[in-house]
Parts: sequence; structure tokens; C-alpha cells
Amino acid sequence: MLQLHAVESGYGMGQVLFGVSLSIAPGACVSLMGRNGMGKTTTVRTIMGQLPLIGGQIHRFGEDRPDIMPFEIARAGIGLVPEGRQIFSNLTVAENLQTFFRPPQNKSQSHWHFERVLTLFPRLAERVDHSGNHLSGGEQQMMAIGRALMSRPKMILLDEPSMGLAPQLVEEIFEIVKDLNQKEGVSFLLAEQNTNIALKYATYGYILENGRVVMDGTAEDLKNNEDVKEFYLGVGAEGRASFRDVKHYRRRKRWLG
Repeated sequence: MLQLHAVESGYGMGQVLFGVSLSIAPGACVSLMGRNGMGKTTTVRTIMGQLPLIGGQIHRFGEDRPDIMPFEIARAGIGLVPEGRQIFSNLTVAENLQTFFRPPQNKSQSHWHFERVLTLFPRLAERVDHSGNHLSGGEQQMMAIGRALMSRPKMILLDEPSMGLAPQLVEEIFEIVKDLNQKEGVSFLLAEQNTNIALKYATYGYILENGRVVMDGTAEDLKNNEDVKEFYLGVGAEGRASFRDVKHYRRRKRWLG
């Protein structure tokens, strides 16, 4: 469904991604993890055609089109929930959702309509006439996901979905993602720096460091990997609570040499 091969991208003269390769099969839920500034958002924006492809290839549903426009990518079936949600704060919930509505072209296509989205998000149904700037961060995130669904995507890219949300709301959001993935067959790429939550809900994961994929594997394998435990899950080796407790910490990740 989506394949990146040796992708290079960046902003202006500054290259951010260096040979990034990953793949997402139909119906998969894949996480792209890493600390802030490691290239997750750049990867998402490059997939969506918002940043130029400097090198490598991106196959979207089997097609490799370097010159494809962002609106064509959305029409092809890739939805985006951007970092910071980027809702229309002066529009109501109803107006935000209906702005992205795209009717199905045939009976075989999924039909996400206004009422169906509100059924998925009861909180939004209660606030359907409220403007976006009167919603909580969690409600805005729900609306951003609902807005993406209105375009009938086969796949949704979520960029930092847990950012700025209380833990309880994070779990609620990810449970909705899980249901959409398992019950509706929507594929997901979760660009998420919260490794614990990402590995709880994804089945496969990639870890980015300085614009490079330094490790990948099933969620279970990554959770049990000693390096991932220490450097991303905060579980230190040899009884140490976390590497963050070491005053003069020297990075010793084997994959960085």
C-alpha cells in the first residue's frame, strides 16, 4: 500500500531525511518513533507531497509519481491528521467535518458521512455547533481524525497524536484508532514520540534517529529489545531506573557506532 525506499527530503537547503525506507501493508498499523526533531514530521509531510523528494522513491498504492500533488494523494486514499491538529478554529464542528466530505464514487468504497463520524465520536455530537476554538485538545484531535475520515481514506497518517493530551484522553484516542484499524480496515502510520503508547497499539515499528531508520521490527520484538527499553521506554539496565538519571550520559547506542 505504501512503500518508502531510500527517501531523502528536507527543508530548503537543509536535508533532514537520509535514506529512509519503510512499508505499510493494507490493514496494518505501523508506528514511526523517535524523539522530537528526528524526522517524523518530515517523513509524514514528504509522503503527503508537502515537501520535495530529494532522493529515493515513494510508492503509494503501487504508483511511483515524484511529481504528484498533495490533493491527488488525498484523493488516492491517504488522509492526514497533522501535528497540532490544524483545525479551522473559527468554524463549527459540523463545518470542519463537512469541509472534507468526499462522496463515494461507487458502492465498493467506504462511505464516511457526517452522522457516522458523530456516532464514532459522541463528544463531538454533543458539541456539533461549537466552534473549534471552544473544544478541548482531545476533542480537537477527535475532530481532526473525523475530518480525515470524511475524505474516505484507505490509510491515515497521524502526526504526534498524543501531543499535549492527558493520558486518559491519549488512551481514548488510540482505542478509536485501534477500532478503525481492526474493524474498518483503515491502515495507520503513527508518527509518535511516546514509544510506550506507539508500541502498545501498533503491530510494527520503525525508530528514527537523525533522519535515519536505525531499528525496526514487530512491536513485541521492539518492546523486548534491551536498547529500546533503556533509550526509549525508560527502563534502565543493571537496575538503573533510566539513562536520564546519569549526569554525564554518553550515548552508547550500538546502531550509532
